[in-house]
Amino acid sequence: MPAADQTALTTSPIAERAQPPAEARRPSEAHGLAWRALTLDDVPDLTRLVTQIEEADGEPFRTSQDEVAEKFDGDWKDPARDTLGGLDPSGALRAWAQVTQPPGDTTTVRTFLEGGVDPQWRGRGIGRDVLAWQIDRARQVLAATGKDVPGRIGAFASEQAAASIDLLRAAGLAPIRVYSDLRRPLDVALPQVPAPQGVSVVAWSEDRDDDVRLAHNESFASHWGSEPQTAEAWRSGRSQFAPQWSLLAVDDTTGEVAAYLLSGRYEQDWEIAGHSSGYVELLGVRPAWRRRGIAPALLAGVMARLRADGIEYAEIGVDTENLSGALGLYTSLGFAPFHRSTLYTIEL
Repeated sequence: MPAADQTALTTSPIAERAQPPAEARRPSEAHGLAWRALTLDDVPDLTRLVTQIEEADGEPFRTSQDEVAEKFDGDWKDPARDTLGGLDPSGALRAWAQVTQPPGDTTTVRTFLEGGVDPQWRGRGIGRDVLAWQIDRARQVLAATGKDVPGRIGAFASEQAAASIDLLRAAGLAPIRVYSDLRRPLDVALPQVPAPQGVSVVAWSEDRDDDVRLAHNESFASHWGSEPQTAEAWRSGRSQFAPQWSLLAVDDTTGEVAAYLLSGRYEQDWEIAGHSSGYVELLGVRPAWRRRGIAPALLAGVMARLRADGIEYAEIGVDTENLSGALGLYTSLGFAPFHRSTLYTIEL
């Protein structure tokens, strides 16, 4: 570990709370797996493994190979130290793990844990060992930031993934927030919601993208669990981005981005769901433009675009405890929940 990291581990306020170990506990090779860091060369095998895990856990989605490759994107990531793969004697990948720490965190420094074990290799203690390594590594990463703010170790689990939930709870992670995915059929009457006076709804454009990032940071500044997005982090992870289904609300007088709606196109999920869909990734309204009906106008606009393209459902995710009234807005427009996941955390 670089000298600067060592200093952070021993002297920063967050290091005192994180209590990072000198070495992260590596999973035992007694399980029959050899352990090493993952690289981009592992993306095809990792995609296969992630798909097997999602199938076994009954997930209503599939992670594409492009999305798996994006797990290695970003100069702030360190795959050599923050990923782990377990390979059987034939060289097949049977377990994986990653720890990430978003670079823009200012009020709470967050680490996120992802990973899993081949369903045929479960029940041997591998998941427990992998999670122990992740928590140790997360403590090291948090300490190395040197920031004098709270820290969080978090992992998401779908409500039907009982084994994952048991594993997280046993390791000391507690449920803190519930998120729902909702969908709405587009073969029924769509809401007609015009933009309010003085605001125009226009298509997303590349030249306004950083304005949208800044609008997002302002819109979500008071939302639980949200932290500012750096320019690099904002631009990463866009393999499924659907610009044709993304909209901006622009102030007619100032030209400012007042609100935005960004969508994704996850065609790999359509066969599993039994229908095509467009997924609203982000929807935000800056404080000065709230309570004017901009959010429902953006949702009505994207639903019309989706239907015009022959898409059968609109989908969106929501924090069920969001105090902005987002859940009520979505249900009033005909959205209904179909999947839930929970964020489990260790708060430091």
